[in-house]
Amino acid sequence: MLDYQIMDYLSKLENQSIYILREAFNKFDHLAMLWSIGKDSTVMLWLARKAFVGHVPFPLVHVDTTYKIPSMIEYRDRLIKEWGLQLVVGKNEAVLKSGATFPNGRATRVECCGALKKDALKAVLDKHHYTGVIVGVRRDEEPTRAKERYFSPRDKNMEWNVEDQPPELWDQFKTDFEKGAHIRIHPLLHWTELNIWEYIERENIPVIPLYFDNGKGERYRSLGCAPCTSPIKSNARTVREIIEELRHTRTSERSGRAQDKESEDAFEKLRRDGYM
Repeated sequence: MLDYQIMDYLSKLENQSIYILREAFNKFDHLAMLWSIGKDSTVMLWLARKAFVGHVPFPLVHVDTTYKIPSMIEYRDRLIKEWGLQLVVGKNEAVLKSGATFPNGRATRVECCGALKKDALKAVLDKHHYTGVIVGVRRDEEPTRAKERYFSPRDKNMEWNVEDQPPELWDQFKTDFEKGAHIRIHPLLHWTELNIWEYIERENIPVIPLYFDNGKGERYRSLGCAPCTSPIKSNARTVREIIEELRHTRTSERSGRAQDKESEDAFEKLRRDGYM
């Protein structure tokens, strides 16, 4: 058995994430994993398959706003079939039916995110009684996410008290919380965007082609709803080229996500209210 101290850094990241996934599975009877179809949550899904020897013993939850790029849904459905996964899809049917969304001009981007993602997620959690939800956020992705813990409580309204976070010392995690709360588990918290792509390269993980140059010198760096997500200028056509690009870029990963720019604290408000 390899000594932990001489493992390469990707194996150390992997081991820590697998430990957190197994700890969550051990502590929570009703566990689910959020899958956005993006690179981070797909790496997290890959780690779950490793943690449980090729089998994912909990359902994947995908919050479908109906505004995703069509190829994202095609990719989702293909992997579900190929990997034998259980999928739960959440939608805010009432808001979609009323048309009170940003693309219809009847809500701001932040309001639309709140209704179609946050409220739809709450409905899924209430319906299925999930007490633990695995989420693929990373500290380096956005300043609000840097305030997270590996095991982070949300109250009965899904709200996040940023000022009241449990200490996590020496891999000791607080997993018992007040009734009505649910716990967000973040196994990728210690990874960086560069780590994610290096791991994708090492493991040969299938990712959606939207991340690569489309032939017009553009690619998506972060994926979301089509009306609020823009590609970046890039000629990267392979995972190796993305890795080299990231080693020199000074542009924010979420620079193509329009909802982040609606107000200075828009994203933090969304996350405090229960957004991913």
